Formats: sequence, C-alpha cells, structure tokens
Amino acid sequence: MMATSEFWSSFKSCNAKRIQKYLSLCGPSIETVEKIENDFIFDIEITSNRIDMASVYGIAREAQAILPQFGKKAILKKRSFPKPKLPEHGLPIEIVDPENLSNRVLGVVMDNITIGESPDYIKRRLYHAGIRTLNNIVDITNYVMLDVGHPAHVFDYDRIQSKKLIFRTSKKNETITSLEDKTYKLSGGDCVIDDGTGTLIDLPGIIGTSNSVVVDSTKRILFFLDNNNPVQMRRSSMSLGIRTLAATYNEKGPDPELAYTALLYGIQLYQENTGAHIASKIHDLYPIKRITKDIKVYLKDIHRVMGITIDEKQIISILKHLGFGVMRHEDKELAYPDGLYFNITVPTYRTCDVSIKEDIIEEVARVYGYHNLPNVISPLAFVKQPKELEKLYTVQYKTKYFLKHIGLHEFLNYSMLSADLLTDLDYNLSKHLKITNTISSEIEYMRTSLLPSLIKNMKDNIGKKETLRFFEIAKVYNKNNNSLPQETYNLAIAVNTNFSDLKGIIEALLHELHIKNTSIEQGSHALMHNTASVKINKQRVGSIGILKRNYQHIIGLSEEIYIAEFNFEKLIEYFSLLYQFSPPTQYAVVKLDLTFQKSIPYQQIEDFAYKSSPLLKRVEYLSSFGNNISLRFYFSSHEKNITEKEAMVQLTNIRNKISS
Repeated sequence: MMATSEFWSSFKSCNAKRIQKYLSLCGPSIETVEKIENDFIFDIEITSNRIDMASVYGIAREAQAILPQFGKKAILKKRSFPKPKLPEHGLPIEIVDPENLSNRVLGVVMDNITIGESPDYIKRRLYHAGIRTLNNIVDITNYVMLDVGHPAHVFDYDRIQSKKLIFRTSKKNETITSLEDKTYKLSGGDCVIDDGTGTLIDLPGIIGTSNSVVVDSTKRILFFLDNNNPVQMRRSSMSLGIRTLAATYNEKGPDPELAYTALLYGIQLYQENTGAHIASKIHDLYPIKRITKDIKVYLKDIHRVMGITIDEKQIISILKHLGFGVMRHEDKELAYPDGLYFNITVPTYRTCDVSIKEDIIEEVARVYGYHNLPNVISPLAFVKQPKELEKLYTVQYKTKYFLKHIGLHEFLNYSMLSADLLTDLDYNLSKHLKITNTISSEIEYMRTSLLPSLIKNMKDNIGKKETLRFFEIAKVYNKNNNSLPQETYNLAIAVNTNFSDLKGIIEALLHELHIKNTSIEQGSHALMHNTASVKINKQRVGSIGILKRNYQHIIGLSEEIYIAEFNFEKLIEYFSLLYQFSPPTQYAVVKLDLTFQKSIPYQQIEDFAYKSSPLLKRVEYLSSFGNNISLRFYFSSHEKNITEKEAMVQLTNIRNKISS
C-alpha cells in the first residue's frame, strides 16, 4: 500500500525516516520512503490478516499506539461526518438482498452532478498511491477506499432501468461485460446484481459493468457500498481471473462498520467537488452484523509470555490506542498482582484476527517492541524438529547437492498440469484431483507423477543446449477415498544423453546416499520401453527407461529422452549416515569383457556372475548393439596378484553358469 505523509498531519513532529523505523519495528513494515516535492511517499507492506491497516486512517491508528513508545507524541484525529439532510420525497431506488449474500449494503442517490477533473489534492494523492485518476466521480470512490479502508462504487442512476438492485447468485454461463468491454462467462454461484429485468449490472465487490458505468453525460448517480462474503469474493475473483483493487480489499473482509463512515465521507466529498444534491433516503441493509467479542486476560499471563514485568498502565494505554476496550478487574480470591485481569473488548475491525488471549498478548508485545524483550531463550522453550522432517531435509539437501554437482539442473514446476498434457501421455484424468477454481487450463489437475512436467521441460529446452540433464524433487498428490489427498515426495530425472548415463547417475546417487542391497531388474512402466525396475532389498522403489516413441512424437520431441522416477520417501527410508568402507586391495585388478545376448536379463547375469566367482569385484555395463549387450568384469584377490589366465578361468565359469 502507498500512502502520502500529507494524510498524517498529526505526526509532523516526527520525521519520515523515524516514522519508517519505529512503525517497522512494532507494526506494519514500511519498505521505502520517497521524498517528492514537499511530501513523502511511504511504501507499506500490509499482511493479509490486517485489512484494517489497508488505509491511511488504519496506519495512523497504528502510529498513534507505536510512536509514543519511542517518546513521540501522536494524537489520532477523531473523525465525525455530519449526517446529511435527506429529502422528504426522493428519487426511487430499491435494494434487495433476499438471500443475505452481503453482510451490509448502503446506497444513496445524488443528482445535479457535474463531471470533471478532481481537485489537485485528490489527484495528487491518488497518483502517488499508484491509482490512476479518471474523473471526479470515480476518483472519489478510490479516495474514500484509500483513506477510510472500505471499497465504494458508483452507478449511473438513469441507466438502472427498473430502479431496482437485486442481489442474487449467478446462473451457469451468464455473462457480464466489464468497463473495458471484456466479456466474462460466469460458472454459476457468483454474487451478482440484477436490475430486476434479468440483466446483470454489477459483479459486486469485484468489478463494475459497461451497462451501468458513469459516462460523460451522467447527471445522477447511485453512490453504493457493499460488504460481502470474503470467501465468495476470493473464489469469484480467482475463477474469473479478475484482480482489481476492490477485489483484493473485499476478499480480506473489511469491517462492515466502516461502510457507513465511508458513505458519509463520500457524500461530503461529492457535495464539495461535484455540486451534488442528495436525492433519496439512505438505504442501509445490514443483515449480517459483525459482533464484538470480549477476552479475559490476566496480567500474570502477559508477564509470563513476554518474559518481563510491564506496567499495567502501559498495557492499558497500548490496547486503548489500538482501539480495544479495556476494563480492569481484580479477582478477590487471588493476591495482587496475580488476581489482576482485564476484560478486553475487541473492535469490529479486529475480530477476524484477534480471538484468544494470546492474540491480545501479542498485540501488547509487538507495540511494546520485540527488540525491548530480553534475548534469553529458555532451554525448555526449544522445540526440536521431528526426526522424520530432519531426515527428509537432510536427504533432500544431499540429493540436490549431489545431482547439481554432477551436472544436472533442478526444475521447480507447478504441482498442477493441463488436461491436454495428461491425455497426451494417456493418464486417466479421473484419477487426478481437479482444481475447481483454476485461473488457467494449464494448471487444472494435481499431478500424480513428476514425469509429465520434466518431459515438457525437455521439449521446451531441446535445441537450446546439446546436453540436457534435469531433475525435480517434489510432492505428488493421489486420491485417497474422498479424504485429503495422499501426498508423497517423488524424484524424477530426465536426460537426452543415453541410457548408460541415466543408469550411472542413479547408481552414483544410491551410493552417495549409502543405500545398500540395490538391484536393477527388468521391469515395465506405462511411459517407458526398455524399462528397468530399481529395487532396494527386493522392494521396487522406482523405474528407469526410454520414453516410448509414440509419446515422443505426440509431445513433439525431436530426439529420444531417458527418464526415471522414484518414490523419494523410500530412498529416505533406506538412507544411512554411516559409511561402509571396503579395504582397498594392494594387488592388481584384471579387467575382462564379455558379450551376451539381450534375451538374458542383466540382473540375472550379474547374480550368476557373483555366485560363480569369489574373485569378481564389480560388473560394469559397456554398451548394447543389436541383440547383444557387452559387460566388463573386474577380478582381484586380497591375497595375491592373479594372472589374466586365472581371471579368464573365472570368466569362463561365469559364462558356462549363465549359458547352462
């Protein structure tokens, strides 16, 4: 949020840089302060749970509580707007909300409007706050929102055909046309305003429509404020992809009590700057009132949590300056100060984020200043990371570090995929969780495998670089009997080099993670041919292979790619921090090569080889050609140097054992 110091005339005794420092220490983070002419622009970060601070008045209220902690006098100017004189017989307008879709709706008709430029102070303040100025009618709605903190809207009264506004839920495939003449198709269930003839004239709280907007010839307006269900506002805004300033306010639940203040302020500004006359009664529908709540907090609890003793008068001052009601009481059964407690009344603009005594203590602590609290941590306060999470982070870090340092590039893809990509790879869409309010068809289904994402990454990058070696570690999401999805970490790897390279990467990774009893056996996978299953203790943990040619052509890959995917949580399960060393032999190693037919599975060759020769130390894949596979065998003894002839005897035994 951007705000100018012109609004903050009560705090002129404190310069802009100090305001930035003090507020950032105890409340809203002021990112930057920029001097423009004789004014300062504050760029303030507002967290989503503090919509009450998304206004100049809200920030000033925070400053009133914080600045005195640093010895700076700060007095918040109390605002009061006179109730306007209403006509006895005004212009007709009817506002109806039969389903109670809105928390509160306010409206008043004004005539004798003169459309023109806004006064300089409004234009300047809106411009510096990053809001485009249009004309005095529209600018006043934005000015009220920025100053008071509640969105406002304005209709051309004469373009409302029936002089009626009916709140209802939209029907499927109904359409609205925005002020920019863009048509949106509604999915149904959105809060809309109907003019009584079936025509939609507003998507309240989100965007106005072209058929009710103020134009140059407008003489009469309906000044309108609506406070809506924030969840519904968020859902409609995201599903339609409409991210207006009003939508970002309304989806966070501004205080409906502010709406009346905003209405009176807007009326005053219209009368002062457009020549407006009030031409109707003030309509105020308030079906869902926000209720204040009371919280009981003992002084001893505040001292215990903060770790210091703070004067009760300072506590009361802090809370009252933040707008809380405070009543001091004493429990007669307990001695002072243990029996002292406060009944705190939470103001309506804070009921969404303050609900328990710990919230009250947090308010006192932050305004008092976390930097003023002792920096001593009790040994009992230390919460150790769960062992499962520690192991996850350890193995994840080691895996990423290792793969990056042997030349692989990490990808971080969306957890959602398009229906087109999934169907191209023959995935069953019914087995995937579908996002109901996705903003794009490209991110519609939660992925159950990391391979589609990496395959797309390969397609997007082939031709840009000769050698591509990618990996990703992330969660996949599987349906789980109408419950929350089952979330599992997977590891996927894709290369465009050759099968041996991929197999070598996997073997090296398993070795790096100190995982023993591994084997690679013939297997199958829906996306792969020439597939091998990777097993640990005879339990399958992943697959490696070549992407099937039909998928290669459908996706548009110009060359073969080699892919692998693992249940990463199984790798974590078998991971060991302990190194197991084999003593190096001091005698020579003899290397001999032998070719076999591919009809004999590699794992079978390896198993027979180790069983047939006590001198065999290692088997290494060399190459494949036609129906043949070539392997290299390493022979050595811990007792003496063996000759090539002795090694050949061992190799012959292996060949005979496999051939029999």
